[in-house]
Amino acid sequence: MKPPLPTTIALAGALALLAACGSDPQKATPSIGPTTAAPVATSPATTGSVRTPAPKVIGTVARNLEVPWGIDFLPDGSALVTERDSGRILQIAGSRVAAVGTIDETRSGGEAGLLGLAVSPSYATDKLIYVYASTDADNRVLRVRFAGGRLSGVTPVLTGIPRGFIHDGGRLAFGPDGYLYVSTGESGNPEIAQDKGSLGGKILRITTDGAPAPGNPDPSSPVWSLGHRNVQGIAFDGAGRLWASEFGQNTFDELNLIEAGTNYGWPAVEGRATSDENRTRFRDPQVVWETQDASPSGLAFVDGHLWMASLRGQRLWRIAVGSDGAADQTDFFVGDYGRMRTVVVAPDGNLWVTTSNRDGRGDPQGGDDRILLVDPGTS
Repeated sequence: MKPPLPTTIALAGALALLAACGSDPQKATPSIGPTTAAPVATSPATTGSVRTPAPKVIGTVARNLEVPWGIDFLPDGSALVTERDSGRILQIAGSRVAAVGTIDETRSGGEAGLLGLAVSPSYATDKLIYVYASTDADNRVLRVRFAGGRLSGVTPVLTGIPRGFIHDGGRLAFGPDGYLYVSTGESGNPEIAQDKGSLGGKILRITTDGAPAPGNPDPSSPVWSLGHRNVQGIAFDGAGRLWASEFGQNTFDELNLIEAGTNYGWPAVEGRATSDENRTRFRDPQVVWETQDASPSGLAFVDGHLWMASLRGQRLWRIAVGSDGAADQTDFFVGDYGRMRTVVVAPDGNLWVTTSNRDGRGDPQGGDDRILLVDPGTS
């Protein structure tokens, strides 16, 4: 871990709550409120012999955001949201959206910027949150105090994660064990995914001080698993198992069940291994998709299903999971809202799903980017 860098925080006042009325989404002000959802799939899907109702978009949590990326909830039910390109952190509470600060060392560009966010499991007492930020030098995990509506005390806890114009990973999640899991990308340099001395192309497991967590495969290393191209989604299921969504190159995107010390094959394998040697060396994904149907980012678990947001695929995937692994997959909202980046489970059991149409690869419409409120229909 490198020593802390001097960090300043530019604080912003609460943003005016304006309806999305402008035609230029690049200049719109973040806002919140109900909206009429676009048409959605209504026919029930079948998982085995059980017919599961389709999810429905039942409102819009917020609109006119700038590439919303990381979301987590505070004990009071409000949410903190990162914006990748602006470096801002927003708080959404009821009908109010406010910018609470900017992580000034963030340097956006391509897929880099202010990415994942995770609230400390002990937030009620320590008032800490964790963010994943791209800087001039690297990608890093920062610990930040959030109290009284403002940010303070930004401290690097893990530095030296390779940063690139592409493949920066960036998702953060606390596991059932209380440790912080960090997904990273290989920054456009495939060979580092197999380099155990590099933090790129990995899933990391660390303490809240940035040290390798007890029980890691190598006690001196934060590396939990390796051989990843670009993991932007991680989620724990009801049994405490870790799942990860991963971008493929040109052929197959992946959903992996993550186990400690396991090698998932990149760059030797994209998708499932085809040779006996590679089947022995590497772990196959549970599910693969063609890249045009997925390009997966965020991942969440609720009521026996994983929900996976897809960028190029412009859809939300529902994947049934059980003791034997992942089973049926069904896609929803195909093309209705454009690129989908992040999906999280809100305290009320609904899903928050972000669009990512202002990320340089989408086609922004009025109100983009938005956070959609989705009833998963599985409870």
